[in-house]
Amino acid sequence: MSVLQFQDDPIVAIATAPGRGGIGVVRVSAKDLSSYIQEFFGRDLTPRHAYYVPFNNAEGEAIDEGIALYFKGPNSYTGEDVLELQGHGGPAVLKRIVKRCMELSVNEQRLRPAEPGEFTQRAFLNGRLDLAQAEAVADLIDASSESAARSAMASLSGEFSKLVNELANSIVYLRMLVEATLDFPEEEIEFLEKYDAVPQLEALQEKLRHILLVSEQGMILREGVHVVLAGQPNVGKSSLLNALAGDEVAIVTPIAGTTRDRVVQQIHLNGVPLHIVDTAGLRDTDDTVESIGIERSWAEIAKADVILHLLDAAEPDLDANQDILSKMPPKTPIITVFNKIDLLDEKALEELKTNNTANTVFLSAKQQIGLTQMTELLLSVAGLQVQQETPWLARERHLIALKESMEHLNQAHDFAQQDDRVLDLFAEELRLSHEALNSITGEFTSDDLLGEIFSSFCIGK
Repeated sequence: MSVLQFQDDPIVAIATAPGRGGIGVVRVSAKDLSSYIQEFFGRDLTPRHAYYVPFNNAEGEAIDEGIALYFKGPNSYTGEDVLELQGHGGPAVLKRIVKRCMELSVNEQRLRPAEPGEFTQRAFLNGRLDLAQAEAVADLIDASSESAARSAMASLSGEFSKLVNELANSIVYLRMLVEATLDFPEEEIEFLEKYDAVPQLEALQEKLRHILLVSEQGMILREGVHVVLAGQPNVGKSSLLNALAGDEVAIVTPIAGTTRDRVVQQIHLNGVPLHIVDTAGLRDTDDTVESIGIERSWAEIAKADVILHLLDAAEPDLDANQDILSKMPPKTPIITVFNKIDLLDEKALEELKTNNTANTVFLSAKQQIGLTQMTELLLSVAGLQVQQETPWLARERHLIALKESMEHLNQAHDFAQQDDRVLDLFAEELRLSHEALNSITGEFTSDDLLGEIFSSFCIGK
């Protein structure tokens, strides 16, 4: 969808989720809706007043009856005139209301169906929301946990944008000082000391580090963590999945090779969505079906954010497990999980713990012993940190922009430390850092990126 093409068209869409419900909402937006309202209802509607009215077709037959709300732009969701028709939530009824709206014509211009995200896109283009807030609308709708919903609301209310804009404004101030000095070459050498440029820059770096840290937490809340259970057959991977899920989602038997394909389950720990994948046991086999399952296991391991490498605490095959470890992705965090500790006596367990410490947990999935310690370590290894403030939800593009901005600030700092202190390069790095931040809120963003962002929204939002 082009961002600017057709933005003046009047649009209509069902704004509530597909399916049956007690209430359904049809939303209309246009630069001026007064004539369309007059044609539909045969009367004017006072903005921000609720009217209980029939929704009639072109022949005057009632399609439905419900509440009509008219919001006069710019004081509306989109910044244009907005009409919301709240009727009964049957799909057939709502489609008939939309059809009737599309029959309305003013100066030969009819309403057209809205594209996905077009209402929110117009809110962005009309200055009602910045780009980060607009993205938070979709994140709030898609939030799968209370923590994610709270964080999405923090973004929507502008907390993330406020910090980004404050940092951007500080960079602008420093840029102003630098670029003004460039017109007076004889003052360049004294500039850094005269205006405390380096301390100012270091303060900006520290603020950006904080924003990046909280954003990384928000990214975890939004995207979740892809966790793969890996190991030899019969080490208890499926039992651990069932224990974490609180349900019998995977088949557990004493027969090696029971799991032939991946089993995926989503759970929430401390508000963080975990996408847990149980995989086929890793071993050499001539069984064609099991071999395919093992190939898929390695494919899942390659995509993991965190790997839980399970071993049988009672009978650990150290050589085979060392071979498995040697094939693991080198940069993916691995937690070693000794399962079935209920089969060990106290002395054997203590000896096992003495020889294995870093990123290692000891548990019994069957008896649900040690699960709390494992989940705490899992969240820590995944990068989640306990914070007093609510992290805003962040997207991958936000992190990319923040890291790019940080790289340019770091480069500017390097130039400030050089003996020749090349201020024109110093100024250029500040400019690039500023542009990277502006891409987050939409002050500097390509039309292609906007189209990609809003096309992922649901229709009617």
